[in-house]
This record gives sequence, C-alpha cells and structure tokens, in this order.
Amino acid sequence: MIAIHSYSIAVVLCVLTMICWGSWANTQKLAARSWRFELFYWDFVTGLVLTSLVAALTLGSFGATGRPFLADLAQADHSSIGWALLGGTVWNLGNLLLVAAIAVAGMAIGFPIGGGIAWVLGIVFSFILVIIEGAKNPGNTRLLFAGVAVIVVAILLSMLAYGRLASAVKKPSAKGILLSVAAGVLIAFFYSVTVKSIDPAFVAGGSGKLMPLSAAFFFTLGAFLTTFLFHPFFMRYPVEGAPVRMADYWKGSAGTHCTGIFGGAIWAVGITSSFIAVGAAGPAVSYALSNAAPVVAILWGVLVWREFSTAPRGTNRILGAMFLCYLAGLALITCSRL
Repeated sequence: MIAIHSYSIAVVLCVLTMICWGSWANTQKLAARSWRFELFYWDFVTGLVLTSLVAALTLGSFGATGRPFLADLAQADHSSIGWALLGGTVWNLGNLLLVAAIAVAGMAIGFPIGGGIAWVLGIVFSFILVIIEGAKNPGNTRLLFAGVAVIVVAILLSMLAYGRLASAVKKPSAKGILLSVAAGVLIAFFYSVTVKSIDPAFVAGGSGKLMPLSAAFFFTLGAFLTTFLFHPFFMRYPVEGAPVRMADYWKGSAGTHCTGIFGGAIWAVGITSSFIAVGAAGPAVSYALSNAAPVVAILWGVLVWREFSTAPRGTNRILGAMFLCYLAGLALITCSRL
C-alpha cells in the first residue's frame, strides 16, 4: 500500500480527514429539503463502502509497503476481520444517533456535543490502548491531555449556546443534546477498536494482521451490513415525524440518491486519509486530529446554514469562545508530537 513516514504529512492527511468528517453532513442538510434522514442514510452507507473498496483496490494495492489489498485478504484471520467489523458496528450505531441529532438540533449542536465527546473519550481510550499493548505513547502526554481539557471547555460552551438558542425559539433542547451525547459515547470507541485489527508493524496498539486500508474496508463493510439491523428501528420509530417505509426510498430522485452517496464518499475519503496517516502519527494523535471535525462543522452550521441567526444577543461571543477553544485544543494536540 501507499504509506507515509513523515509526521508533517500525516498531520496534513489528518486535517483532510477533519475537513471530510466535518463536512459530509452538509449533504444531509441538502437532502433534508425533500428527504428524511432515515432515507438519506441508506445512500450514505452505500457511498461509504463503495468508496473504501475503491481506495483499498487502488491506494491499498499500490506502493512498496506491506501487502496489496487482495493478498492481504488472503492471509487475514477471523479475529482481525472481526475487530474491524466490530469497529464499523459501534461507529454505525453512534453515527445513526448523530445524524438523528443533526436532524433535530442542527449541525452547530450535533457535531460540537456529539463529536466533542467522541473526541475526548476517543483520545483517552486510544492512549490507554497503546499503553495496554505495551507500547510507549509517543510525544508529550501533558500537552495531549491539556488539549483534551480545553476541548471539554469547548463542549460545555456549545451546550450553553444551544440552551440559549432553544430558549429563544421555545424549542425543547433535551432531545438534541441527549442524542448527541449518546452518539459521542459510542463513536468514541470505534477508532481504537478498529486499530486492533491492524498489523502492529504499521501502527502502535495494533494486534491484528490487516493492512490499514484493508481494515478501513472491513470497517465500512461492518457499518453497511449493520445498517440493515439497526436502521429499520429508526425508520419505524423516528426521532421526529411519522414512521418511514422502505417503499418511500424508491420514490427518491437520482439527484437525491446521489447526494447521499456523495456524503458517504466524503466520509470514506476521511477514514482512508486517517488510516494512511495513523502509522506516522500514532493512534491517539491521529484520532485527535482527524476527529477535530466539530471545528469544521461549527463553521458550516454558523456561517453557511445560519443556525444561530435567531439566538439572543451575546450568543455569538459564546460561539466564538467555543471555536477558539477547539482551535487551541487542536494546536496543543498537534504540538504534543513535535
């Protein structure tokens, strides 16, 4: 596969992941004008698994590092594949809750709370996993967790801003916040679980036999397959509105379906970039930088979708402080490996 060994290039790829993971939900917002998120999600996971397969057959098969994708599949064991599928399962349930939170509360809330909690817990869990596996965590641990502490402040500011908005529009905030929190707790563990499927020669904390992009493919396959298990429940008992039938899916236009597939492709480009970078950056830093998606989502939600245009005066100052805290946490985490 194509591999990198430079930390600076790894950071660039993690930033690309951050942009992808903070931007894919725009496709849901676009589709939501005429399309329920329960229907959007089928197209999303289709784009997810197809894009990761293309990445594995191309980027995962070229280059002088490790094994080509098909050869990697031939030598993989059930345990390694199982860890990657489990990572996709955990992430998929969390992401379904996150998409529901965005549908209820908007991008400027769903991402900062759900993504922020996943960010903090995921960093801690990735750090612990590396230590349990007997490896030494690279970099400055104090700077890493100082960044985590600043992110916690940003999450609290996000909750404060949403409380002001909900009060202004007389809309209950509990559902959006609870969905976001539940999503964040689940999503926090997907990265570390999936890393266990990867050959330790390519990432600290790995204990499996898969190359990184092979693991990414099985991860997305797990997400795709478990959608058939989880998603009918969300369709029958939606967080808002009437139940949705599968027959409604086939009534969508080609453009609507392509929007969802494109959203999945954007997310898959993110995980491809992150898994190429994980060897040079390490699981904790790679996860931390890649999952800084709330920074991007805040900008989309506030500047493009104008989700806080009706909030009381002074809310913009809270949002500004929240954004600066996210940036400060991002900078501290990046510097922890310099």
